[in-house]
Amino acid sequence: QVPLKPGRSLMDWIRLTKSGKDLTGLKGRLIEVTEDELSKHNKKEDCWICIRGFVYNVTPYMEYHPGGEDELMKAAGADGTDLFDQVHRWVNYESMLKECLVGRMAVKPIAAPKVICLACKFIKEALLEGLGLNMFLHAQRKYVFFSLLYFMFYSYDWFQTDSLVTIVIYTKQKDMNAELVIVDCQDKRLRGEIIMDDHSYLVEVDLDHAVSEDVAVNIAEKVGKVEIILSKKDTIHWKMLGQPWEGHNTFIKRTDRGLFYRKCKLVSKTEVTHDTKLFCLMLPKGTHLRVPTGQHVYLKQIIAGTEVVKPYTPVLPFLPLDFQEAPRHDGVHIHLMIKIYSRGLFTQALDHLQIGDYIFVSNPEGNFKKKQVQTSEDLLLLAGGTGFTPMVKLLNFALTEVSCLRTVKLIFFNKTEDDILWRNQLEQLALKDERFEVQFILSQPTKDWVGKQGKISSSLLSELVKRSRRDSKVLICMCGPAPFTEQGVQ
Repeated sequence: QVPLKPGRSLMDWIRLTKSGKDLTGLKGRLIEVTEDELSKHNKKEDCWICIRGFVYNVTPYMEYHPGGEDELMKAAGADGTDLFDQVHRWVNYESMLKECLVGRMAVKPIAAPKVICLACKFIKEALLEGLGLNMFLHAQRKYVFFSLLYFMFYSYDWFQTDSLVTIVIYTKQKDMNAELVIVDCQDKRLRGEIIMDDHSYLVEVDLDHAVSEDVAVNIAEKVGKVEIILSKKDTIHWKMLGQPWEGHNTFIKRTDRGLFYRKCKLVSKTEVTHDTKLFCLMLPKGTHLRVPTGQHVYLKQIIAGTEVVKPYTPVLPFLPLDFQEAPRHDGVHIHLMIKIYSRGLFTQALDHLQIGDYIFVSNPEGNFKKKQVQTSEDLLLLAGGTGFTPMVKLLNFALTEVSCLRTVKLIFFNKTEDDILWRNQLEQLALKDERFEVQFILSQPTKDWVGKQGKISSSLLSELVKRSRRDSKVLICMCGPAPFTEQGVQ
C-alpha cells in the first residue's frame, strides 16, 4: 500500500460514487469498446482498464487506489484481468467501480471449436483403415485410457437410506485430509469442494428435499474417499440428489472459481493490546471448514451500500505451551487477531459489530506449503506488527509436528512495547521449549527499553539471523507491512 492524500480514503471514494457525478465522461451511456479504442486510453489523466470483458474508466479512482497510481497504470489501455487476479482477485471491483463502467469489450467472432469424441475418433480410425478386431479393441482401450485420465481425479456418487443421504466423492488422492475438504449445506443448497493443489473439484446442487442443519464429513485418507452425510428431514425416497448449479461436477483452477462466502456469527471479542482485538467467529452448523497453516480468509462487509473485502490470517485462541500432542481443531470457530485503525473504514465497522452479529467469511486461500517446513532444520520467522498472525499456526505446526527442526526463532518488530502481541505467551513458550527463541525489536522504544531497537535492516538481520550449523537447511518466513517485507527481502 501507499500513503494516500487526505480526503482519498475508501469512505471518500464511496461518497464520490454516490454523489451523482459523471465518473465515466459518457453521461450515463454504456458503449461497446474495441481493442483499438481501449488502447488509446492509456494515460494517468485518461485511463481505461478492462477486467473480465468489462471496461472501466479508472481515471477518477487513481488517487483513491490503495496500491498507488503506478500499479493501475500497468494495465492502462489494456486487459488487466491477469494482473488484477495476481494482486487481489478478492476485491469486488464490480461494486467498487460500478460508477466507472464504460461498457463491454467488442468480442471478435471466433470459429466454433471442434469437439471430438475420442471414442468416435479412434473407432473411426480403426474402421477407415480396415483394421481387424484386435486393432479395433486396441482403439477402444486407447479411448478408455483417455477416459480414465479425465476421471482419474474426480467423480461422485450418492445413495440413500430412509433417514440419510450420503454423497461419496472419489478423489484418488492418497494424502486427502480435512483441510482439503470444504462443505457448506445451507437451506437446500449443498456445496462440497475438494482442493487439489491449485485446482478444485466441486459438487454443488439444490437438494431434492430438505435436510437437517448438521452435516457429517468422513474422510478415508489412504484411498482419498470423502463422504458427506446428510440427515433427511422427512423419511421419503429421493428420486434425484437435486438440481445442479453451474459449477457442479467440474474440476478447474481455483482462481477460475468465484470466492464462496458463508455467514459466521461473532461470539466473542477480547482485547490483545491497546489497538488489537481477538475476534472469535462461529461457523454455521452445516459448514465443514479447516483453515490450513499459512493460509488466509477474506471478510466481507456491506459498508454504505458498497461491498468491502479484506484478507486476514486466522490464529489459534492462544499459544499452546505443551507441544507433546497437536491441539485438536474444534471445527466450529475461527479466531482472527485484528488491529483496529482509527481511520480504517473496515476495521472500525468490524469493531462496531455486536456479539451475535454476522459477517461473511470466505474459503481459505494461499500458496504456503507445509512441506517447506518439514524439510528444514532452522526456521526463522520475521514479523512486523500484525504480520505476526500467520506465525501463530506456523509456530504451533513447527514445534508440534516437525521433528527435524533444531531451531525456531521469531524476530518480532514493533513500534513500542505496548504494541507487542502475546508477549507473555511468547516468553513463556521460549522458556518451555528449548528449540524456540524470540527477539523483540522496537522502532520507537522508551528510554527504559533494554532490548534491541531499530527497523528491519541488513546490519540488524546479519547480527540476528544465524544457522544452527554451517550446512543446515534454513527456511525464512516473513510477514508485515509492504515496506517491511520489501526491505526484508532485499
